[in-house]
Amino acid sequence: MADEARALRPAALYFNVFVVATCGLIYELLAGTLGSYLLGDSVTQFSLVIGLYLSAMGVGAWLSRRLDTQLARRFLEIELAVAVVGGLSAPILFVAFGHTDHFQVVLLAFVFAIGVLVGLELPLLMRLLEGQLALKDLVSRVLTFDYIGALAAAVLFPLLFVPHLGLVRSSLLMGTANAGVALWGTWLLADRLEGRVLGVRIRALVVIAGLFIALGFADKFTTWAEDSMYADPVVFTEQTPYQRIVVTNGRAGFNLFLNGNLQFASADEYRYHEALVHPAMVTADAPPRHVLILGGGDGLALREVLAHPSVEEVTLVDLDPAMTRLASRFPPLAALSKNSMQDKRLTLVNDDAMVWIAANRQLWDAVIVDFPDPNNYALGKLYTKLFYARLAARLSPGGAIGLQATSPLFARRAYWCVIETMRAAGLVVRPYQVAVPSFGVWGFALARRVEFERPTKAPANLALRYLNDDALRGMFEMSADMGPVPVEINQLDNQVLVRYYEREWRRWQ
Repeated sequence: MADEARALRPAALYFNVFVVATCGLIYELLAGTLGSYLLGDSVTQFSLVIGLYLSAMGVGAWLSRRLDTQLARRFLEIELAVAVVGGLSAPILFVAFGHTDHFQVVLLAFVFAIGVLVGLELPLLMRLLEGQLALKDLVSRVLTFDYIGALAAAVLFPLLFVPHLGLVRSSLLMGTANAGVALWGTWLLADRLEGRVLGVRIRALVVIAGLFIALGFADKFTTWAEDSMYADPVVFTEQTPYQRIVVTNGRAGFNLFLNGNLQFASADEYRYHEALVHPAMVTADAPPRHVLILGGGDGLALREVLAHPSVEEVTLVDLDPAMTRLASRFPPLAALSKNSMQDKRLTLVNDDAMVWIAANRQLWDAVIVDFPDPNNYALGKLYTKLFYARLAARLSPGGAIGLQATSPLFARRAYWCVIETMRAAGLVVRPYQVAVPSFGVWGFALARRVEFERPTKAPANLALRYLNDDALRGMFEMSADMGPVPVEINQLDNQVLVRYYEREWRRWQ
């Protein structure tokens, strides 16, 4: 029976490798996600986090050679350290963002510490198994379970942990898993532990209990931390598979944030949405009857479209069902949109616009494109030549497109990259801009498949708060500091727009 128990021990330790690898990578994905949410610049953040983590694992592996005695005890102590540092990483980073000017230093310090600790564990585990298997079998099996754990983390993180648990609870749960492995290891490695085992078990139980208590307060903690990050009190939050939705409310009204980026302020959103929608609606050859809205899940662009009496049918395509639910079920937003999401003329589609537009064959009299800014590659694909070519093919001969295109003042190259990419796709484009106090000067594009004149007459008989004939004509005047600059075309395989966007907006953060 003793021989059978020894034979089972390697398999159990391989499971430890799996847990270590899974938790370690999830900690780094959490750090990368938090960095991109809070600092923006998602490409750079993830590159720094993953690169530093892998380098830190190398440092940990190198340091493991200095551990010569009590290897089993060292392994369990390191596992508990991973549980504490990794489990508390997301909560501490949330707090640090609102209370330190050196948040990125704190972020990268956590990444490095976790990487070193994980890098220490694997060599120690291999040394504990040394002699029970041939070296080639030992290395291949440990690394196999290590890579399987990494795959599990890559699948579970976006599909389970982020959408269903959120960042803080995911961090705490992984810490609990690490502490549980350490506690189990006190029995698994009992014959290798020198000295008293009780102390290690008590420490493991204390860590598990502490992280479980923290799990119970995770939602309250996240609300408190987010309140410290925003100027106004947070009144609604939801983590979806695609983004974190936050709504704040203050004396001037309420604000919607996606992944920490302001999408609109109720006090002045009418300037943005009137400028986005109505130029395209009045530029079409005939009053539009069939209208497509891409993005705009808040229902505010839809409100402006439905104000036109000619409209018979509107299809709104937005990826995130949580966003379109919010537009109907959050009373202040439903009131602001005049309950547009309940209109019988609306067909709502929750799908990736890139995929949907390729599969759909209907022609539209007007298309309104209201995507978030291209701050990552997933969004950047919706600003590529390929996407605009597909969009042009779905536009009726007399139709027009209205599109938001970031700020020509704060992100000049990014703005003109959008304009020139649309032109490269065969569209005739007229750039324009409007001042929105919450955003500053904001840029748009008006496009058709044929040559056309700038619109000069605002729509009549609509209850518009900003747009009139003078304002409409003035929007198409671009000052010298917003004029064209040389740019590359944004292709699906280069995503140059994302790099322009990150480089330019970083100056204003």
